[in-house]
Amino acid sequence: MRIELLGVGTATPSLNITRSESVDAARTLCAEDDDHGEVLQSLYRQSGIESRQVVYKAEEFRRIVYGEGEYDTPFVRKGSDDPGPSTAERMVRFEAEALPLALESSRIALERSGVAPGSITHLVTVSCTGLAAPGVDLGLMKGLGLAATVERTHVGFMGCHGSLNGLRVARGLIAAEPDARVLLSSVELCSLHYSYGWNPKRMVGNALFADGAGAVVLAAAPEGEADRDAWRLAANGACLFPNSEQAMSWMVRDHGFEMVLSTRVPGLIQQNIRPWLESWLGRFDLAVGDVASWAVHPGGPRVLTSVEEALGLTPGATDASRSVLLNHGNMSSATVLFILDEMMRRVAPRPCVALGFGPGLAAEAALFV
Repeated sequence: MRIELLGVGTATPSLNITRSESVDAARTLCAEDDDHGEVLQSLYRQSGIESRQVVYKAEEFRRIVYGEGEYDTPFVRKGSDDPGPSTAERMVRFEAEALPLALESSRIALERSGVAPGSITHLVTVSCTGLAAPGVDLGLMKGLGLAATVERTHVGFMGCHGSLNGLRVARGLIAAEPDARVLLSSVELCSLHYSYGWNPKRMVGNALFADGAGAVVLAAAPEGEADRDAWRLAANGACLFPNSEQAMSWMVRDHGFEMVLSTRVPGLIQQNIRPWLESWLGRFDLAVGDVASWAVHPGGPRVLTSVEEALGLTPGATDASRSVLLNHGNMSSATVLFILDEMMRRVAPRPCVALGFGPGLAAEAALFV
């Protein structure tokens, strides 16, 4: 059974910060001397990001970064040994900020799909940056007017490929119940877990991550309408790369969730991605060269380059991914939904393969036709 993407929606916070402002934030919250400042300047220049959106208020950002004003926030650095807000303080902020973004993106997806909120039978939520119960799922039910009988599933702590896991869940639900109408909602507030102080292993994560929400409505593709220009989810795949367990981690700690990215990640991807994809695509009588477009999660510019080189992709094959990274940063699991939205608007050719990478090091894929 093929599953149709009826509508995609995305949303970002209102505060847009430039690369220069991101560097200023890193200097204030992380650097201990001028040498650190120079390292951060170079790191952010290489990030592939010009601007990103974060959930902080504009006056709060000025207070945190430049010491301006009197805005009361626990995110101000109190000294060189300050590890930043507690995880509890960060989770309080997640509870306040996540639902509005999830509602905005979901409303857009529902409007584009033409599906009435009351017709949604299943709700799949995705996030690795916050936990609360009751949480975003119940907030979406109430805020969107979903039925009290909607069946809920949460995909948590899967990292950047979480929405691809969510698409697999949606596909399974519809395969089991062909009349199902599924709303998938991903919301990630990565900036709440900004790492304070100087730790080289965490500076890359600080430089890449941002906030955003994506949503998609899915249902079984109508029979007898194969000529419709609709995006259809045909298959999902996964692969845990060997000897990679320490390459990427995402752990709950006392002062936020801690991201560590090894310099081995691009090499592991370049070494393992093609053999796995050739095997997986072969199950559908496809080769890597048969894929007409690629929705690659931009874990960072080096990840995109590694995929391009390993697969022998033509120049421009990951333009949509680079565009999302350039303008929004890495929004963890929500990012791939932004890329799919961009590619659908560009009328990208199919078959299309979406790729994402997460702690493990694990790869997830989705095939669209």
